[in-house]
Amino acid sequence: MSKDKKQREDASEQKEVVLVTGAGTGIGRATCIALAAANPERKIYVHYGNSAGGAEETAKLVTEQGATAVTIQANLRDPQAAANLIAAVVEAEGQIDVLVNNAGITRDMLAVRMSDAAYEEVYEVNQRAAFILMREAARPMMRRRYGRIVNVSSIVGLKGNPGQMNYAAAKAALIAMTKTLALELASRGVTVNAVAPGFIETAMTDAMPEAAAQAILGRIPLGRMGRPEDVAATIAFLAGAEASYITAQCISVDGGLNM
Repeated sequence: MSKDKKQREDASEQKEVVLVTGAGTGIGRATCIALAAANPERKIYVHYGNSAGGAEETAKLVTEQGATAVTIQANLRDPQAAANLIAAVVEAEGQIDVLVNNAGITRDMLAVRMSDAAYEEVYEVNQRAAFILMREAARPMMRRRYGRIVNVSSIVGLKGNPGQMNYAAAKAALIAMTKTLALELASRGVTVNAVAPGFIETAMTDAMPEAAAQAILGRIPLGRMGRPEDVAATIAFLAGAEASYITAQCISVDGGLNM
């Protein structure tokens, strides 16, 4: 057995340390639960920005699956706070094995009405913070020659969407970053993939006008909105041993909408 292979196997057999950003509700919460159910030996860091209560509820649901949960706060609009988030996990655990970049915000409006601030705020969280988190997590993963990074992009990063130029641009950038980092880290046993959810039943879609929601529903071949659990199952797969030969991919989870 090669030294590299032995290092990867040793790493994968240890108790995994996981960080999921934006884990207080929706896809982030469902992802934490799915990761815990798939491997109760995991220790899952449940990140939140503002809602400690939501993160604490997620942590409770994780422990019900038999895994360990720790809530952790960081304002991802602050670059130093994003870097410190990874540093805090690695300092406490000595490692980070799985990073799920899920945190995201929207500031929707037509491009001709969009302020610089609205554009930049979305980019700060959805793109720049993800870059910093990946960069900082990649270093300890490379040293251990093992790691899984999964980025939550969006169907609008593939197709665009009126009123979401800032969000679409950030999510498209996240896909490009995923593919680039995957190529850079492949030789070190680290996989990097993305998922592109379609229209999922979350607080974001709940805020849509009913007429708009029905119009979208009519375009989905499977005939329903997605659920956070649909996306979480794909993320959990990509974070597991079964996906060890998958990297640099963006998997759509959208009921067939993007065809």
